[in-house]
Amino acid sequence: MKIIKAVCAPIRTGFFFDDQRAIKAGAMADGAVYTGQPATPGFTSVRQAGEAISVLLVLEDGQIAYGDCAAVQYSGAGGRDPLFLANDFIPVIEREVFPWLIGAELTSFRQLAERLEQIRIDGRLLHTAIRYGVSQAILDAVAKSRHLLMCQVIADEYKAVVGKQAIPIFTQSGDARYDNVDKMILKGAQVLPHGLINNRRTKLGEKGELLAEYVAWLRDRILQLRPTKDYQPVIHLDVYGTLGQAFDQEDDSAMVDYLARLAEIARPFSLRIEGPMDMEDREKQMLALQTLTAMVDERGIPVELVADEWCNTLEDIRYFADHRAGHMIQIKTPDLGSVSNTVEAVLYCREKGIGAYQGGTCNETDRSAQVCVHLAMAARPDQILAKPGMGVDEGYMIVYNEMQRILALLP
Repeated sequence: MKIIKAVCAPIRTGFFFDDQRAIKAGAMADGAVYTGQPATPGFTSVRQAGEAISVLLVLEDGQIAYGDCAAVQYSGAGGRDPLFLANDFIPVIEREVFPWLIGAELTSFRQLAERLEQIRIDGRLLHTAIRYGVSQAILDAVAKSRHLLMCQVIADEYKAVVGKQAIPIFTQSGDARYDNVDKMILKGAQVLPHGLINNRRTKLGEKGELLAEYVAWLRDRILQLRPTKDYQPVIHLDVYGTLGQAFDQEDDSAMVDYLARLAEIARPFSLRIEGPMDMEDREKQMLALQTLTAMVDERGIPVELVADEWCNTLEDIRYFADHRAGHMIQIKTPDLGSVSNTVEAVLYCREKGIGAYQGGTCNETDRSAQVCVHLAMAARPDQILAKPGMGVDEGYMIVYNEMQRILALLP
């Protein structure tokens, strides 16, 4: 089976592009927008409408396979590729990708994904979003050509086994960190709420007092609303480096003391803290997180640290896992380029005994979320992000429903 035609369509994502540097520097929310000037190259405002590119492949038998090129909400930050705008990158896809893809034999997803990863423009890889979306379309095309589910293709080519149990779904609240928690509890989300703790003054507190109050509220709200005592969600909070701002990064003991306090407040629920610091450099980030992880373990504090910033590529993930820089690593799917790298990353973390959080961004699409469920059902991470969007209902529905379809169809 061959690809006989390929086209692009400019589309919208489930959220926005946000200038993280400007927000950290004090840009304030005003309704659905942020005030202030952008600080990251490419942004014309602190918040911009999310854009993506849908890549559609027509097969010889008339079937249509597709995937969506999408980039993370905080594009251009933490060592990531720049802002991804459809009008800028459709010509790149048509010029650099389609000439070799049209006419390609759909014999192996893995081989075609490797070829996609090898394309260079002036010595540089294609934008991660391009590799992400085109590889989704290739996976779908190979699956359609073989009359298989996408997860079955992944399992076959990576010597894995498609799981017959659902994977815990992690829901994110956005700034509606109170009302959205109620939705998560009612829907039975196994991991919650993300929280978007991205400002020290307004969300963390100068010494973490606001976050401590929020964790206490979370604990009580779950206990109040949970349908049964068996419902024991993990509390997972992304603090966007604000702990490093609040506590002396030259003396981690104060930060460790604070983590111990949060873990005690969270009882009887397990606690994960994502991105405790942001060192603005990969090596410094790895070393800081490695040290903090070791200190938490030495004191037996029941909290898991999650690596995120500066751990963007497959190489980064292997590097952080090898050095145990965190108890869990977020595999932020759009940042890895080809979805083959997501599979490799999850399998590597599992091999190393490091938690694998197959994440992504609220700024994706329904299609990229569906494809990611197939990757997860074959590679088996510890949790998968509900995406896109920040409204809980939509992202949770898309991921949960695709997972249930797969489970129902499996032999």
